[in-house]
Order: sequence, then C-alpha cells, then structure tokens
Amino acid sequence: MIGLDELQGFVVALGLGLLVGAERERREGSGPGIAGVRTFALLGLSGALAERIGGIGIAVAGGFVGLMVLASYRASRRRDPGLTTEVAMLVVFLLGVLAMRELALAAGLGVAVAILLAAKSRLHDFVRSVLTDQELHDALLLAAAATIVLPLLPDHAVDPWQVLNPRKLWLLAVIVMAITALGHVAKRAFGTRTGLLLAGFAGGFVSSSATIAGMGAQARKEPALANAYAGAGVISNVSTVVQLGVVIGLMSPPLLVRVWPALLAAGVVVVAFAFAAGRAAYSVPAAVANPAERAFEPKQALLFVAVFGLVMLVSAGVQAWLGDAALDVTLAVTGLVDTHAAAASAAQLVAAGRIDAGVALPGIALAVATNSVVKLGLAWVSGGGGYVLRLLPGIVAMVLAFVLVLWRSI
Repeated sequence: MIGLDELQGFVVALGLGLLVGAERERREGSGPGIAGVRTFALLGLSGALAERIGGIGIAVAGGFVGLMVLASYRASRRRDPGLTTEVAMLVVFLLGVLAMRELALAAGLGVAVAILLAAKSRLHDFVRSVLTDQELHDALLLAAAATIVLPLLPDHAVDPWQVLNPRKLWLLAVIVMAITALGHVAKRAFGTRTGLLLAGFAGGFVSSSATIAGMGAQARKEPALANAYAGAGVISNVSTVVQLGVVIGLMSPPLLVRVWPALLAAGVVVVAFAFAAGRAAYSVPAAVANPAERAFEPKQALLFVAVFGLVMLVSAGVQAWLGDAALDVTLAVTGLVDTHAAAASAAQLVAAGRIDAGVALPGIALAVATNSVVKLGLAWVSGGGGYVLRLLPGIVAMVLAFVLVLWRSI
C-alpha cells in the first residue's frame, strides 16, 4: 500500500507540473506542438512514477523526456528559437523525481522555477537596461570571491593564539563587499534618502563593523553623501543592541533584567541619530546611485580585514597575558573584537553562579565602549576623518546612554 509520504510526493509532483505548465501556457499560448498545463503536469507525475519504479524507470523515462524535449525544440525553433520551455520540461520531470525523496526541497524549487519563468520580462529588462557592465563585473567578482576563493582557503587558525582563521577572515571580506553592494543597490532602488538607511539596518544584522566599513568606503567616493552614509553606519548599531539582548537573555535572564533598560536607551539613541543624519541628506538632491560607479571596492574590504585581523591578534595576546583574573579588563579586551562574545562570557559566568549579575555589568559596559572604539577606527581606515566625525556623535551618544543607564543598575 502507498504511504502518506509517497502520496504527498505524487501530489507535489503533479502540482508543480500544473504550476509551471500554467505559466508556460499563458506565456506561449496554445496550439499544435506547444507544451501546456497537461503536458507539464504529466511530466511531473512521470518523474514521481519513475522514481517509484526505481533506477530503470528513471533511466527509461529520462531518455523519453530527453527525446520529447528535442522533438519539441525542432517543432518550435522557427517560431521561438529559445530553449526555455524545453529546459522547463526537463526540470519539471526532475522535480517530480525529487518530490518522492525530498518533498520540501522539491516544492520550494518548483515555486522558484515558476517565479523565474514568470519574471521573464523584468529579468530581461534588468539585465539589458538596468544592470551596467561595471555592476555585472562586480557581481561576478563577488561570486568568485564567495564560491571559488573562500572554499580553497584553510579553515584553521594559523597563529599561536588560534584566532586568525584565513577562511573566516576572507568570509568577513566577502561580507564587507556584499554589504557595500547592498548599499549601492538600495540607492538605485529607493534613492539616497531611504535606500541607505534600509541597507545599513539590514547590513548591521550581518555585521555592524563590516557595515560601517562598507559605508565608509562609499562615503570616501561620494563626499556629498557622507551624511547619508554616516546615518546608515550609525543605524547598523541597532543590530549590536538587539543581538546583545538576545545573547544575554538566552544565557542569563536575570542578567537581562538588569541590562535591558540600558539596551533600550542605547537603541533609541542610535535610531534618533541615524534618522537625524538621514534628514541631513535631504540637503542634497535625492539622486539614485550612479550606474557607472563600482558596487564595492575590493581594496577597501581587504584593508578592513587586515585591520580587523590585527585587532584580533592584539586582543588574543592581551587576553593570554592577563588571563581570567581581571574580569573587567578581559571583557573589555574581548569587546575589541566582538561585543556579543564578551556579553556571552559574562552571562555564562552569571548563569553558572560564579559571579553576581551586578559584578558583570561594568565589564559589559567596557566591552560596548571598546567595540565602539574599534568601529570608529575601522571607519577612519575606510572612510577618512570626515566620515568618522559624522559617526562620532551617534556612537558616543549610544555608549553614554548605555553606560549611564547601566550605571544606575549597579
């Protein structure tokens, strides 16, 4: 008897064929030799049946589908020299096979295929009219950095303190380039005033430091928009505040009770300064990004990673020298690299009962302060002094708000 999982596989295979077939029929019309709803539904179902039969069934059915695809192309090549429909037929058959093995994956891929086919006009217009040669070049460079260079790098530490991992450092460089490209895309899509704030907010949840560095690189290229880039850099600190709350809350709820007012105050200040910087951008025309400019600067990303690696190395050396005796100093040094790691260490000590929640608060405050100093240093490296001066009020106000409110809880 057929099981429930197999029945669901048949239903999904048939449904994906109907979905893709409906899109193809609306796009191509109906007529002799044109694959439509029924053909695609049967292709998806035949893939599921072939998988049910086994390897021989897949081989025989796959060969038949290949011949059918070839015949369909020969019949329609004068009217439509493209191969989209024929390739879609093969994909639907394979999705039918996959539906019997990985139901959720097949369903997701099938919907993605239907969306891709339906977006033909927009995709063609984007590639031919919107995307520039320079942007295409940068996209390929980013893809190569992520898919070719990254897997080839060793995934282990190469220093005495076990902190410099080449693959992780290169991943950080890829993140910086991706966030900078996100800012470029957001400017083109939403304009300078809104796009950069959205890009900064989203990029901050990947890495606030990387976002600040990426926006600094763009601010160096476009000094007239430095306020807008600074606003994007400041608002990326929202992620620091939110993630601190999540990390502390998961590891030590009693510590979160002591810290959350300070986190709320810091978050409010960050948002206020970011929007103030965004409003300052209204003094310049609400232009979109220049299509001729680069989406990101690889040299700036590599410089950021070099500086960040140096900070990690110095931090690890100082920690090894001090040990765990001086808690506040240790947390402050840890904060140079990652505020969340420092907060997690403090929360773990509180949860284990080794220290009281009040004892951990000064160290967390120092970690936030030292991490902010590092962010300003990275901003200076990437964006120069003018960019740092625009970031300085927002970041300093965030740290002061956090420290002052936290001080009342000690």
